[in-house]
Amino acid sequence: MSTAFYTHTDCRGHDMGPGHPECPQRLDAIEDHLLATGLDIALHRPDEVPLARHEDLMLAHSERYLVELDEFLRQAAETGEHRALDPDTSVCPATRQAMLRSVGAAIAATDAVIDGTYANAFCAIRPPGHHATRSEAMGFCFYNNIAIAARHALDMRGLERVAIIDFDVHHGNGTEDIVAGDDRILMASFFQDQIYPYSGGVPMGDNMVNVPVPAYTRGMEVRELIDLHWMPRLEAFRPQMIFISAGFDAHREDDLGQLGLVEADYAWITQRLVDLAERHAKGRIVSCLEGGYVLSSLARSVAAHLRVLAGV
Repeated sequence: MSTAFYTHTDCRGHDMGPGHPECPQRLDAIEDHLLATGLDIALHRPDEVPLARHEDLMLAHSERYLVELDEFLRQAAETGEHRALDPDTSVCPATRQAMLRSVGAAIAATDAVIDGTYANAFCAIRPPGHHATRSEAMGFCFYNNIAIAARHALDMRGLERVAIIDFDVHHGNGTEDIVAGDDRILMASFFQDQIYPYSGGVPMGDNMVNVPVPAYTRGMEVRELIDLHWMPRLEAFRPQMIFISAGFDAHREDDLGQLGLVEADYAWITQRLVDLAERHAKGRIVSCLEGGYVLSSLARSVAAHLRVLAGV
């Protein structure tokens, strides 16, 4: 079995304007680096990436939110203009297609890994999702790709326990809002304390393993915290599948945060999760892109992540 790489040109259509860090060029940088390093030949690209359906979105979001967001997106499509939800988060006419394609990729990857078509999968998708709560878009995020995929594995595919790992520099408040209190899901994360979205210090449920860290924390310290806080809970939980909110903005070159990780740290974290998956989850992992806004460090970090997933 191989590692699948899910992406789609629709994900490049979403554009929040000149100078916005969450830009289509993020996916181009990843693709270019995979080609330049030859890593692309180790990955399998599925022929089809479907669009998500309304019932898929309902796994994580409220009906009212989905209706209101659809109307907002319809108005943007009619006018052909950008429309802002908040100072950081806006839509353009192509946003809805990108959103549905991103969720569809995460679900398709989940099904393919559960079915044994691939050992694991990475979804190079945008917009990201981990700040999207059950009823609110925020922080560049609209639909919560990883929460929907995890709930799909549980509700539609019959798994009993899944883990969500989030190593973005920003707290995955949206994912926590959706899954807190769901004993079928254990969510473990680290994130820089006291930056956007200014949450996570007090977990919302017993199924949360939140590890806020101060600015300028370096990779070796993060590794120690993972072994101390994440791994005992994950080993005891014995997840049948692992979902990763893979944000790479904790890299020391990324100026949207102030943490000090490098590519070797992302490789180390990924290896810990691969080993965990081998012990408890038949190796099943689906990873979805979240943050990472300096194009060079993003591309290098994604490659480090993929090398471990693919075992090359």
